[in-house]
Amino acid sequence: MSAAPLANAQAKPRRNVIFILSDDHRYDAMGFLKGQEWLETPHLDTLARRGAHLKNAFVTTALCSPSRATVLTGVYAHKHKIVDNNTPIPRGTRFFPELLQKAGYKTGFFGKWHMGGVDDEPQPGFHQWVSFKGQGTYDPGRNGLNVNGKKVAQKGYITDELTDYALEWAGGLPKEQPFFLYLSHKAVHGDFIPADRHKGRFKDKPFKPPISMDASGDNARNRPMWVQNQRNSWHGVDFPYHSDLSVAEYYRLYAETLCAVDDSVGRILDFLHQRGQLDSTLIVYMGDNGFAFGEHGLIDKRTAYEESMRVPMLAHCPDLIKPGTVIPQVIANLDVMPTVLETAGAAIPAGLDGTSFLPLLKGESKPWRTEFLYEYYWERNFPQTPTIHALRGDRYKYIHAHGIWDIDELYDLQTDPYETNNLIFSEEHRPIIQQMNKRLFEILSQTGGMQIPLYPDTGNQSNLRNPDKPGNAAFPPQLVRKPAPRRQ
Repeated sequence: MSAAPLANAQAKPRRNVIFILSDDHRYDAMGFLKGQEWLETPHLDTLARRGAHLKNAFVTTALCSPSRATVLTGVYAHKHKIVDNNTPIPRGTRFFPELLQKAGYKTGFFGKWHMGGVDDEPQPGFHQWVSFKGQGTYDPGRNGLNVNGKKVAQKGYITDELTDYALEWAGGLPKEQPFFLYLSHKAVHGDFIPADRHKGRFKDKPFKPPISMDASGDNARNRPMWVQNQRNSWHGVDFPYHSDLSVAEYYRLYAETLCAVDDSVGRILDFLHQRGQLDSTLIVYMGDNGFAFGEHGLIDKRTAYEESMRVPMLAHCPDLIKPGTVIPQVIANLDVMPTVLETAGAAIPAGLDGTSFLPLLKGESKPWRTEFLYEYYWERNFPQTPTIHALRGDRYKYIHAHGIWDIDELYDLQTDPYETNNLIFSEEHRPIIQQMNKRLFEILSQTGGMQIPLYPDTGNQSNLRNPDKPGNAAFPPQLVRKPAPRRQ
């Protein structure tokens, strides 16, 4: 990066940026979208009402570590090489907060890092660091927190405590000091444990199952065999986590756990208001991937279906964004890095796969993508989902599974938004299938993604071998019932 562009960038107004990343938050799980009629997220609703709702936001890999690495690098997983939750961060990886530091920003990270098998030690690019090992725990746990390299006990509910640390740090900065605050929540990752004040809030609320949950009739037309098999696996609704878990009750706990995240957003809004920085600070809220609650007979993420790869995204900055803005363009986690850098007046490096959406937030016209690549690489410890590449366009989605003897998928998202009718055998759509297949491999070739990464076996495989092992399921003990007989 040359000195001249950086000097020019620093001459521009330097706006504070707060990036809030939640975990496994599906795109429609917000009160104003009525993913379930009874959902309540008043502060997230405020961000949308007073700012912008980016209604077509996606991740390019629906898995924690690859998605988070893409946020911080602006490139696809096959470029940054962190393709699963265990792969070490390659040497030389640069995270964009390092560029913000060079531009004169104070930077702070608070929460779940969970990238590439790295522990909770401070990472480059952050002046302030508060994290924990792996997934951490909702309530105070054995490992505690890492605060700037020092081990500190976790004292309270994790969503609240991370917010405490974040606001204490930001509140200690001079008002004239520009800052970038990255609040990375554990919530709403399973197991779902709500804060005490939210427990039972949605008890007995009616859960409306997705229309694609039914295994019979038109909803199962041309469904790949691997999806049918997964329905009866660890990540399927017929035998979820090797138990007779109630998906409805699972969702209610999810919604209650989300309430603390919403409270956190409210506290951030209040903090900025008190400092007189609410109108000038750009807040971006996003999920690291979605989560299925029965769609296609599946739970979890990883797949290229909408509920897995689509995420909530909101932006708030009254100085820049007209209240009630709705952005229809497809935004990806690839775009966070260039957007934050442009907002900060910092130079955007070449070679990124993402593009700044700041002009869209400001209501400016800008040419935008009409398609993007989705990729997921098979994990030995969670083998139910194969390696998948997909091309999502404005109307059609083409899904190509690698390494299995099965059919591909094509969905018309305009006429079939729930992806219930696979058009892969449609003669009428044959030209579209051929065109999207060709374009998929063109993008992979152009971005260096034509090789499947191989790494040594890592990760716990107890979900395959010991389904009745205590603590094996990814949900609270109170939901664990005796394993149901294995369905054949």
